Amino acid sequence: MLKVRVVRKDIEALDICTVEFKSIDRRPLPAFSAGSHIDVHLPNGLIRQYSLCNAPSERHRYVIAVLKDPATRGGSQAIHELRTGDVLAISEPRNHFLLAHNARRSLLFAGGIGITPILCMAERLAAIGEAFEMHYCSRSKERTAFIDRIVGAPFASQVSFHFDDGPPDQRLDMNELLAFPEPGTHVYVCGPKGFIEAVLKVARAVGWAEANLHSEFFSAQQTKSDTDGSFEVMLASSGRLIVIPGDKTVVQALSEAGIEIATSCEEGVCGTCVTRVLEGQPDHRDFILTTEQQQLNDQFMPCCSRAVSERLVLDL
Repeated sequence: MLKVRVVRKDIEALDICTVEFKSIDRRPLPAFSAGSHIDVHLPNGLIRQYSLCNAPSERHRYVIAVLKDPATRGGSQAIHELRTGDVLAISEPRNHFLLAHNARRSLLFAGGIGITPILCMAERLAAIGEAFEMHYCSRSKERTAFIDRIVGAPFASQVSFHFDDGPPDQRLDMNELLAFPEPGTHVYVCGPKGFIEAVLKVARAVGWAEANLHSEFFSAQQTKSDTDGSFEVMLASSGRLIVIPGDKTVVQALSEAGIEIATSCEEGVCGTCVTRVLEGQPDHRDFILTTEQQQLNDQFMPCCSRAVSERLVLDL
């Protein structure tokens, strides 16, 4: 864990603030790549993930932007209550939303606060001279973060804004933009779950290769079923067997048995709890692992995923 201090906090747009962190000893922070996020340990005891939205070349600071969500579970409210001088613990950056630098072209889609990793990606692609275009959708101009930063950027002509309350001719037309799958072109999308699913649905319907579709969810509803049954988890280190009932997650059942797994989102969108699977077939319900990674069945997210087989042997 890293100890950082809040050195600046600004209102970026309606209900959106940016927070700048620096290490308390002023030493350089760990390097990160475009699309990375950090875990922020908040004063109220919650741990939440936020994408870094400053340039990866900046080792002296991390910057996040956070929407004050009316349906908050306490995370965004706590961020908006931070003050300059507050000291927090954060994780080193992790990246589950990597740019494919062998791409011929990149299509970037941001929905609302999903602009945070997407903007970092756009700035990185512009810095290394790779072809891209960015589409930024938001409810209204007053709720659109980083407008001045984008309009003033060298790549401003490659960005299109789409406002829900704007005229029809500026609305996002996903069907047109994704109509023809292009070999070598990669699609990146971040934002609300419905926005991401809409972009991916259109792309998949016309035949875009799954390997060229990249997404990052900020939150997701856990997939539950009335038919969820029980299964066993074996701890490889001790051979101990623990029954996972249908109404509990693996994380919950293990916790009740005295085995704690580090978690954060508990929705399968952050990757904090990823656990190695040695035997058995998981029922993957996360939004982190790619289709190819899920098919390997050598890891899963115990906060939300379950089992197809009667037993999973975990590297615990």
